[in-house]
Amino acid sequence: MINLYELSFNALAEFIVELGEKRFRARQIWDWMYGRRVDSFDAMGNLPRATIKRLNETTTLGILELITSQISRDGTEKRLYRLTDGQLIESVLMPYDNNRQTACISSQAGCAMGCVFCASGQMGFGRNLSAGEIFEQAMIFARDLAARGERLSNVVFMGMGEPFHNYNASLEAIHYLMDRLHIGARHITISTVGLAPQIRRFADEGLQVKLAVSLHKSDDAERSALMPVNRRWNIAELMEACHYYVARTNRRITFEWAAIAGANDTEEEARRLGNLLSGLLCHVNIIPLNPTGGYSGGPAAASNLHRFSEVLRQFGVGATVRVRRGIDIDAGCGQLKTAILNRDQIARYS
Repeated sequence: MINLYELSFNALAEFIVELGEKRFRARQIWDWMYGRRVDSFDAMGNLPRATIKRLNETTTLGILELITSQISRDGTEKRLYRLTDGQLIESVLMPYDNNRQTACISSQAGCAMGCVFCASGQMGFGRNLSAGEIFEQAMIFARDLAARGERLSNVVFMGMGEPFHNYNASLEAIHYLMDRLHIGARHITISTVGLAPQIRRFADEGLQVKLAVSLHKSDDAERSALMPVNRRWNIAELMEACHYYVARTNRRITFEWAAIAGANDTEEEARRLGNLLSGLLCHVNIIPLNPTGGYSGGPAAASNLHRFSEVLRQFGVGATVRVRRGIDIDAGCGQLKTAILNRDQIARYS
């Protein structure tokens, strides 16, 4: 079965002709898929029944199988999907008061980066997702929102996985989001733990997509203990890549800072970070850690976070203390973990 979300328009047109249909049917199907965002071929009202029958026999509109979903007190919704090979991924929809609807999507099943405080890192690496599998997570949210008169406004690559470890598929999915869902580049954010060569490569793409870098520590030894990727590309190499990105794009970088009580929420740490980032076009998002079962650290106190941000501003570095979203359903800070918590229970959904 061919997943039509994996096909470009030209590839769809070629396939339709091979199927024995007229080429103009491809435009009709494309408009139903992305204009009206239907979820079945039977809903494509201007297609002949014979065409619909052929499509049902040979193709599919997506492959994600919804296993379960959870809705937080703040309206955040987290969904667990199974892929055709049994791998599990999660995606999250976060509503905001200004009518902004943000989808947080995964680029991999699991993650190979091994960040010790992150549940996705703790579960290990399954595989890379295809561009269609990445895109479909946002597509489903966009379709569901459209059905109730709303629209998906933002997408962040902050779910399971490291997008730059799956660079080509992530980049292709970004183009799908822009071309098919008409989400502007400036409303898309890609987050990385600090793969320096890919940051440089991304700077050369010429996109207006936002870049977020998970930093969390400003000392090499301590960051390496939290984030093994730092042993491959240390802070100096990472910062060189970040300066290259800003010089090349003239765009601001966001640094993500998961604030851990007693570990990286002190004034001394804020001063080190301020010195590191001073003079760079950037902003720091300070987010209290979302605790996970595999890591003993807890979220920093609110008073420490505000003092931390005040110290950064003394160095000319802007900072915002963020509210954790969906914390009661383990959906905060991109540390998605339903797949871990339910691994021994998944059989009930089979």
